[in-house]
Amino acid sequence: MPRLFAPGCALMLYKPHLAERLRGLVAECVGPVEYLHTCCRHTPPLPPGAEVVNVCPGCDRRYRQNYEHATTVSAWEIVAAHPSVALPDYGGRTMTILDACPTRDQTRVHDAVREVVRRMNVTLVEPRRTRTESTCCGDSLWGEAPADRVADAMRGKAASMPAEEIVVYCLTCAKAMALGGKRPRYLVDLVFGEETEPGVTDPTEWHRLLDEYIASHT
Repeated sequence: MPRLFAPGCALMLYKPHLAERLRGLVAECVGPVEYLHTCCRHTPPLPPGAEVVNVCPGCDRRYRQNYEHATTVSAWEIVAAHPSVALPDYGGRTMTILDACPTRDQTRVHDAVREVVRRMNVTLVEPRRTRTESTCCGDSLWGEAPADRVADAMRGKAASMPAEEIVVYCLTCAKAMALGGKRPRYLVDLVFGEETEPGVTDPTEWHRLLDEYIASHT
């Protein structure tokens, strides 16, 4: 079975060196895995029967819905299924978690993410609306509402979270929580012991950067 690693546009814009480290970690678990750099919004060259290992929740949804001749699996499912993978110890630090909209109905992803977080010795406090009942970070309003309303929705979501540190597995969620004054902890960063550096949090500028990257990876 051909296995391809799709790092996603956001991670490649954010920390491409961690995309390579995560691909290596996946390869340690399941064997050789090649890069897939064509954006999932175009038509990636997927051989029949390919399994796409995704990092981005949006990629997970598009590969599930748009490419019938391939299957998709979250990198977190792979890491969760291999307990021998060495992960950092966060000493019982209390964090909460924000589930990403594109995988809201994917309990396999929710379970895998929480298993990885548990193995890093994080005390996870679930928000009132979580897993399949989770509500959006605010970015789903992008393109339908003015940018200031999107930003206000992000601030509102951040304010509703029950801890200052918020585990996210979507980089746009990380931007949203930082905009709202909270401390996002991007799961890729947590796994490799790095601090999350939100960088650009303005929704307009972030979407401009994403659109440019998408357009250049056909």
